[in-house]
Amino acid sequence: MGEMVSIIVPVYKAASYIAKTIEMVRKQTYKNWELILIDDCSPDNSTEIIRGIMQEASLQKLPQGVLEEAAFSATEHISLICKTENGGAAKARNTGIEIAKGKYIAFLDADDVWLPDKLEKEIIFIKDKQAAFAFTAYEFGDEDANGLGKVVVVPERLTYRKALSRTVIFTSTVMFDMSKISKEEIRMPEVESEDTATWWKILRAGYVAYGLNEALVIYRRPKKSLSSNKFKAMKRIWNLYRKEEELTIPVSAFCFCLWAVRATLRRI
Repeated sequence: MGEMVSIIVPVYKAASYIAKTIEMVRKQTYKNWELILIDDCSPDNSTEIIRGIMQEASLQKLPQGVLEEAAFSATEHISLICKTENGGAAKARNTGIEIAKGKYIAFLDADDVWLPDKLEKEIIFIKDKQAAFAFTAYEFGDEDANGLGKVVVVPERLTYRKALSRTVIFTSTVMFDMSKISKEEIRMPEVESEDTATWWKILRAGYVAYGLNEALVIYRRPKKSLSSNKFKAMKRIWNLYRKEEELTIPVSAFCFCLWAVRATLRRI
């Protein structure tokens, strides 16, 4: 059956995706998982959709308390946590990390898509590399998550120094072996671009991230994202260099230029 993997999903304005997200996890070829859904005070009916699916699975009325749980089978289990106030993705993921029971932790955003063998292949990979931290290649998709043929190639190994000039680690591809790293080390700081800040924090502590160069995830990109978001991304990355990593202006500028070139090439 294999060791359990805890899949952590923040839920905010996810009504259009969340049923498909749950079904996608259920279709994974690796079956021993728990799915931890954290409702971050979503203003739509995401939680009602989740509760309906959970209630159907458990065939009984679920309590609407702090933690709601349902089992699809002996190895398929869902938890729903409803936050009392909106705190953002970092806080939501940290809540999931706190209650995760699996040997492995994987992050998934509700609008992204995993291929059916994503968990199985990544667990084999992380074991083979004896790694604490693994990630995979991914493919850009349109607003309906149809692959566009543009695959982001990932390096076999990524150290802190190399990671500073490339944001190649995509959140929905990440997996941790919790027998080799602590929950405190993977907790996300409450800053903009919290995911990148987390990867840098972990790598700065001496870990190496291992990349599985196979596209097992589709990154859904709505039509709206583009130039204003690019400017915001640039500002966030610069702030990470200066405030989180406390790099000097010359070093920040050098890393930023390399990052900008690579980010542009990744999207054309």
